[in-house]
Amino acid sequence: MPKIKTNRAAAKRFKKTGKGNFVFSKSNANHILTKKSTKRKRSFRQLQTIKKADAKEIKRLLPNG
Repeated sequence: MPKIKTNRAAAKRFKKTGKGNFVFSKSNANHILTKKSTKRKRSFRQLQTIKKADAKEIKRLLPNG
């Protein structure tokens, strides 16, 4: 049987946590930051966890974690 390849685009965006959940960084944190509030910019720093509905698809894209 051939090996299952990791989707490289997904590997750059999602990381698996110790408990098996997937986390990702929020978008809009890179440029044109002057018009965004400090509170909003601060919230971009935190990692977000994937919703249960999307986790199944991410697991398929990242078979090796």
